[in-house]
Amino acid sequence: MDTYDVVVVGAGPAGEVVADRVVRSGLTAVVVEAEEVGGECSYRACVPSKALLRPGAARAAARAVEGARQTVTAAVDPAHVLARRDRFTARGDDTGQADWLHGAGIALVRGHGRLAGERLVDVTGADSTVRTLRARLAVVLSPGTEPVLPPVEGLDRIGAWTSRQATTADAVPERLVVIGGGVVACEMATAWRSLGSSVTLLVRDQALLTGWEPCAGEEVTRGLTGSGVTIRFGVSATRVARDATTRTVTVETDDGAALACDEVLAAVGRRPRTAGLGLETVGLAAGDRLPVDDTCRVTALDGDWLYAVGDVNRRAPLTHMAKYQARACAAAITERAAGRPAVTGDRQAWSAEADRFAVPQAVFTHPEVASVGLTERSAREAGIAVRAVEYRIDDVAGAALHADGYRGHAKLVVDETRGVVVGCTLTGPMATELIHTATVAIVGEVPLERLWHAVPAFPTVSEVWLRLLEAYGL
Repeated sequence: MDTYDVVVVGAGPAGEVVADRVVRSGLTAVVVEAEEVGGECSYRACVPSKALLRPGAARAAARAVEGARQTVTAAVDPAHVLARRDRFTARGDDTGQADWLHGAGIALVRGHGRLAGERLVDVTGADSTVRTLRARLAVVLSPGTEPVLPPVEGLDRIGAWTSRQATTADAVPERLVVIGGGVVACEMATAWRSLGSSVTLLVRDQALLTGWEPCAGEEVTRGLTGSGVTIRFGVSATRVARDATTRTVTVETDDGAALACDEVLAAVGRRPRTAGLGLETVGLAAGDRLPVDDTCRVTALDGDWLYAVGDVNRRAPLTHMAKYQARACAAAITERAAGRPAVTGDRQAWSAEADRFAVPQAVFTHPEVASVGLTERSAREAGIAVRAVEYRIDDVAGAALHADGYRGHAKLVVDETRGVVVGCTLTGPMATELIHTATVAIVGEVPLERLWHAVPAFPTVSEVWLRLLEAYGL
């Protein structure tokens, strides 16, 4: 039995950060991983998806400026786009990230890790041998999530794409049907359309990005349809089948239509990878998320030894928030190892409280959309007395200079009682880069009267902040 201060199950971004932070504090750590070091984000999610999206966005940006437009005479080159993506992902070769772990002083054990009791983890290697690891202080679970297929007849028999195949495919399908209307569906429809696919979105709801402010879904809908994507709202797939000879897929829908395509992407959600984690050995149920407190300690158990970070706890299933939780988790473990209680609140380093009220999100569609904090609707449902102000970013001088025909929308949600921003949504070019200003304002609880003195430079798109404050009445 090998003993470490901290045993981390899962070498995705969150698991890596926890291990790195505790080792920097003077503790020992081992990471257990059955697949690639670096996790889903590095090879089949954030990194490859943005690599696929960026060339189309760069081309669109150039074509939006007179003088540059005339120099862009060809479409995006799929072969070069896919090759560039592969350089970022190393086609799943995790040697570089494994070497980083070694250099950081973090042990790596390859195999499937599962709890075997309090502070115990059994690791089953590729040769079926089992090695037991013991944690002096804590076990941190960071297994992530996995995509799910919707209950559509035949979908599990046609080799349907999930987000994994959509970000790693080596060829551009001539016709692609996407089931879903969330972030993955919108981004992948954008990416594969820019690479030449004829894309159809089947959206069960009546809008895209339904959890966002309405302006976000409306602008993405406009952008997708403008690029040639067909969106069918209020429609669900009921049955799919692939012809064994032609390899063509037929997608039947609940309105009686039948669509022919080459690939089907199911982008309808993910589930926590908690089955097979050995949760039952410590009295927990497998197959569901793991609720945690602000230090990421699993609340269903007594004691301070079991933690869960990242998508598996479902607090804020985004890579940047998973790493934020990991930093807090590592700080809590270190604090408790020193005999201190790690009491949460007041923005302590070991308190991942911001993932309850200030989660930034960035969607790299065309146009981009970004948000942080509460929507107007969610704020009102939470009982907050809010006032929302909106402004067309098009009317900012910097936006007009940035792109001919710039189109963008900004919405600010203000807590009237405290006089602070609690939510912001932006659409348009560079929206994903603009959103951090709102994140700082929300986390810092900056009073609007003080924010008024943060003067944006002229002529930048950031002047939209001045216009929003003026629209509010300052």
